[in-house]
Amino acid sequence: MEGNASLLLIDRFCEIMPPTIPFFLSLASTLNIIPTRLPDVLILEPTVFGDDRGFFFESFNARTFKDKTGLNVDFVQDNHSRSQKNVLRGLHYQIIQPQGKLIRVVVGEVFDVAVDLRRHSPSFGQWVGMHLSAANKRMAWVPPGFAHGFVVLSDSAEFLYKTTDFYAPSHERCILWNDTTLQIDWPLIEAPQLAAKDRNGFAFKDAPYFD
Repeated sequence: MEGNASLLLIDRFCEIMPPTIPFFLSLASTLNIIPTRLPDVLILEPTVFGDDRGFFFESFNARTFKDKTGLNVDFVQDNHSRSQKNVLRGLHYQIIQPQGKLIRVVVGEVFDVAVDLRRHSPSFGQWVGMHLSAANKRMAWVPPGFAHGFVVLSDSAEFLYKTTDFYAPSHERCILWNDTTLQIDWPLIEAPQLAAKDRNGFAFKDAPYFD
C-alpha cells in the first residue's frame, strides 16, 4: 500500500507541476547503504515505488550517492553485458587506471565478488560475495584497488556497471577465479564457462597488487 500511495502522489505532482521541476526527488532519492564484511565494499538498496502497473526507482543520483556513501567520485563510462547461465567472468582489475565500479543487474541474477588487492589494507587478500538481481534491485560499490568477478545463476543475466576510469586493456590483469589462496566459495553446481583470459589468470600470490 505504501508503494501505491507514493505512485499516486507522484502522478498527482505530474498533473500540477511543470515537467522541468524534479518533483519526485525527495520521494525517489532514498538510498539504503548496507555494509559488507569488507568495509569499503558497499551494497546499495534503492527505494522502489511500485504497484500493479510497474515500478519506479532512481538507479543513480550523484547527489544522493555522495550524501549516503561519503564518496566523491566521477563516473566516466557505463558498460552493459549479457551472459548465459554458469558463465563466470573475472577476477578482473586494471593495475594502472584502476576502476571503481557501481554495479547492478537488470535481468536475472549473479553472484558478485570483490577481492581486496591493496597491499596495505587490513582486508588485503580477503573477498566478499553478494547476490545481485533484477528482483532485489540491489547495487554494489566496488572501489578502485579491488579485483572483481561474477557468475551467472539464472538462465541469463544482463549486468550494468558504471566506472570511475576508462577501460584500458593494456593495463587489465586477471586473477584465477579458483585460486587456492583466496578460496572463493562460488555457488557452482558444475564447472563454469570461462573466457581464455580467465582460464589463464595469475595465482593470487603472483599477481600484481596495489600499494
